[in-house]
Amino acid sequence: MLQSGGEKKIVVFGGGTGLSTLLRGLKKYPVELTAVVTVADDGGSSGRLLDAYDIPPPGDIRQVMAALSEVEPLIEKMFQYRFSISDDLKGHSLGNLMLAALTDITGDFAGAVEKMGQVLNIKGKVLPAANQRITLHAELDDGTIVTGESKIPVYGRKIQKVYVSPQEVEPLPETVKVIEEADLIIFGPGSLYTSILPTILVRDIRDAVLACRAKKVYINNLTTQAGETFEYTASEHVKALYEHAGSEFIDTVLLNDTDVERIYPHDEGADVQLPVENDIEALKDLVPNIVVKDISTMVDGRMIHDAQKVASWVIGYMEQPNVSE
Repeated sequence: MLQSGGEKKIVVFGGGTGLSTLLRGLKKYPVELTAVVTVADDGGSSGRLLDAYDIPPPGDIRQVMAALSEVEPLIEKMFQYRFSISDDLKGHSLGNLMLAALTDITGDFAGAVEKMGQVLNIKGKVLPAANQRITLHAELDDGTIVTGESKIPVYGRKIQKVYVSPQEVEPLPETVKVIEEADLIIFGPGSLYTSILPTILVRDIRDAVLACRAKKVYINNLTTQAGETFEYTASEHVKALYEHAGSEFIDTVLLNDTDVERIYPHDEGADVQLPVENDIEALKDLVPNIVVKDISTMVDGRMIHDAQKVASWVIGYMEQPNVSE
């Protein structure tokens, strides 16, 4: 097993519950973790704070920080607490409000995230993909342009591409540095177009990822996502990554092999989630190394990634010779 003192450096890209699940598993191992998190969210509490304070949306950042925190469960629960009664506070999470307050006090969102990380005693670092608000746009297959991360999945049409504005947004210098020094870079799991791709649409981040020598892994989603990747195969997920990065850069893709036909959400009237088809033959033309393992678990009738199974595989992968060459 990896030993402390010579800890390997893992950089994970994304946002939302997928990234948080992975980090909850990885933080148990002696590795140096950095999460580069999307700041393209514009809905709910994040959107309201974005409009009121003109700051990057804190929602995905908050979730990741909670996942990496090493505090009493009650403190994490309080940080994630969402108000439901007061008209002024309804829908806001306490963590979002705290990040907004720290940003207003310090005048710097990235600095506020760092300070909050100290309060929560997080394992590793959380870096926003940009230190300013950015807007996500999508071009659909009928030519429609949709503006706003929360609005993109609503249209129910195939997404041709996504892009951000301003296009010349600069990442934190620290973000580029951790990418350059990484032993392993992981993309996913998570919403492909609204959580993962926005992180590499920042030009300097994309360039650093393509230039670095670290092995790059894509952890594929278990199921398709209505409004984003409906009926997508595994190879179509990878193709979307390549098209937006402008290069084929994934060394290994991790797929799930659970034998299941359909996974239904709580509400039977909601969209059915379909397991992602593992089209191995198509993937062979895109990725040098394809790994198929049981990496899922069932929670409340839904199939999700098993944090421990995925983290265990990642650590084993890193222990292989020449992983960062």
